[in-house]
Amino acid sequence: MWNEFRGPNGSGVALADLPSTWSEIENLAWKTPLPGKGSSSPVVWKGRIYLTAYTGYGLDFTEPGQRESLKLHVLCLQLSDGKLLWDCPIDPASAEQAYGKRVAEHGYASPTPCVDDSGVYAYFGPSGLVALSHQGTLRWRRDLGINTTGFGAAASPILYQNTVIQNASIESGTMFALDKATGETVWQNDQIVRSWTTPSLVTLKDGSEELICNQKDAILGLDPKTGQQLWTCHAIEDYIVPRVVTHQGLLYCSGGRTNRTFVVRPGGRGEVEASHIVWHQPRGANVTSPIVVNEHLFWSHDKSIALCLRIADGEEVFRERMPTRSRVYGSIVSDGQKLFLTTRDKGVLVLDASPEYNELALNQLGSEDESFNASPAIANDCLLLRSDRCLYCIKKP
Repeated sequence: MWNEFRGPNGSGVALADLPSTWSEIENLAWKTPLPGKGSSSPVVWKGRIYLTAYTGYGLDFTEPGQRESLKLHVLCLQLSDGKLLWDCPIDPASAEQAYGKRVAEHGYASPTPCVDDSGVYAYFGPSGLVALSHQGTLRWRRDLGINTTGFGAAASPILYQNTVIQNASIESGTMFALDKATGETVWQNDQIVRSWTTPSLVTLKDGSEELICNQKDAILGLDPKTGQQLWTCHAIEDYIVPRVVTHQGLLYCSGGRTNRTFVVRPGGRGEVEASHIVWHQPRGANVTSPIVVNEHLFWSHDKSIALCLRIADGEEVFRERMPTRSRVYGSIVSDGQKLFLTTRDKGVLVLDASPEYNELALNQLGSEDESFNASPAIANDCLLLRSDRCLYCIKKP
């Protein structure tokens, strides 16, 4: 189930039977206007969709309004028909950033929630991490730091056993593991540096697990039970945004304004730069996360480029301009056969999931000034697309 940012362990891949083409009258199962804006992605659990939004402030660049009017929201919709089931408003912290040009790119609801049987967990940066019941009742709320930088919060929470793990590097320089039931701190690691990325989990051959965080200067392997650092690998000397992708026991780590990718073998101890790097290339993306499909690594690059590398050795296979000149903020996803690359303003580009660049379709929805910043979600043979105005469900009849 697609219950966290980019689906199963952040892979961005879920086997499904999705259409290649759609429009307002073709393969559109439903369209639901949202009560607020946001850049977070939808997540799905047992027939319900969860996502976040904001209202009251920063909705119009020329007239942002008053900051005291800002409200944050956790939303729940029905997957079958898009009906809004509940809307839980959250009061923001006084430390929330003032609206400006950089915040305007994403707004105040960018991290994607996560969900399981225990409830729904959503992060709002300086306004904290909240836990809700499946009925929309606030269970607990934790302040994890109030520092702000640039575009605002980005890292999404993930679930591990009885904890919810949140990278609050920007807000406090800390990775937290909180008890799902109470919100109390189980562990914290206070040495996370300039990392906007959602952490990932990897299972080793012996069944042990590691929590992976890509940050400025280093990729870190942590014990997810204690937060203790197990290993470090010197890598990208810049801030990091893309999520690490795990595939067949390897870690695919990209980021940095110079766009680099390191493939690292987990399971080491201490400094592993000399022993555990499989390959690295001056290719990657600064913002968007990749996927691995059919032995190749694909991006919808934030500089509006479709990029493919061969995972055997990192050789570039194709690099093609996408049909937009705008920045791309939504990450690529795949149903195993096709690639879906979301642009902000020109629709979703659909490609064959193959090393040969083959455009299948370019599908547009919404009005000309509607913006698509969120990564799509895939669940129950549905492709869920979130704009700054609506949530769309794409599905074959």
